[in-house]
Amino acid sequence: MPAPTSLTRSLPTLAAALLIHPAAAGDLAFVTNQSSSDLSVIDLTTRTERARIPVPGQPAGVVAHGGMVWVVAPEAKSVRRFAADGTLQAETTLKGGPTGIALDPARERIFVSDWFNARIWVRDATSLAPITELATGAAPAGLEISPDGRWLAAAVRDAHEVAIFEAETLAPHATLPAGTRPYGLGFDPSGRLWVGNVGSNDVSVIDPAAAQPIANLPVGERPYGIAFARGRAFVTNQYADTVSVIDLASLAPLTTLDVGEYPEGIDVAAGGAQVVVAGWFSNTLTVIDAASLKVLAEIPTGDGPRAFGRFVMED
Repeated sequence: MPAPTSLTRSLPTLAAALLIHPAAAGDLAFVTNQSSSDLSVIDLTTRTERARIPVPGQPAGVVAHGGMVWVVAPEAKSVRRFAADGTLQAETTLKGGPTGIALDPARERIFVSDWFNARIWVRDATSLAPITELATGAAPAGLEISPDGRWLAAAVRDAHEVAIFEAETLAPHATLPAGTRPYGLGFDPSGRLWVGNVGSNDVSVIDPAAAQPIANLPVGERPYGIAFARGRAFVTNQYADTVSVIDLASLAPLTTLDVGEYPEGIDVAAGGAQVVVAGWFSNTLTVIDAASLKVLAEIPTGDGPRAFGRFVMED
């Protein structure tokens, strides 16, 4: 049996938390609340807020995985790592504009975009110690690792482009034009990269390996976050208070769903059976059935939920 990594060694912290709250087993959503400077821990089985964790500095970016949660607080210029029970395990301050965050669990690294200095910080996922930095165009925002761990992608807003790196070596792979002001992005199950362009109200679909555009799809006003479930893409439209649903096979639009006010972060839960959406202005987390496309619940959060990243920790 291989020796446990520093990431897997932290898993008992989650087990301990579940022993304290035995009825709370199931998927958890860790929702960053920018206005109230805290983190809502939402039990997606009971659809209740289990806890509220203080996070000074107006947190926005977040990624949850393997019993740990990493949170970016732009006002404090900090990145913090919490256990699932809310225990602060590590913290670092970054000189710049930390914004988006992604985790490479296979290589135990996190990536944080620097809005002000056209770069991506690469840090050790456990200690948050620096590893290196990657150069990008102006104002990098959303970050994502491909499902196979091959690619790191960054939406570079003010350069109107997407930067793709080889995740293992961190070597630049390609820089491709996107729509106007790309912000959030995600890889679909087949490995295609989808990019939400808040300035042109569309989504760019890209083949990362070939470094070629595939399609440009119109959505609602100010598309922000993207998630994938049940053969569909789900795109939050900030100004429209909706989620656009697109068929992954045909790339055809299917429908538009009404959700909370000013939807931003979006992720999947329940093994891909549900989609969850943070409503920044309505202070809610909307739960959607990914098959029927019916809204199942509206769960209260803290003030100003952003949840910019992969914020659901699956059981």
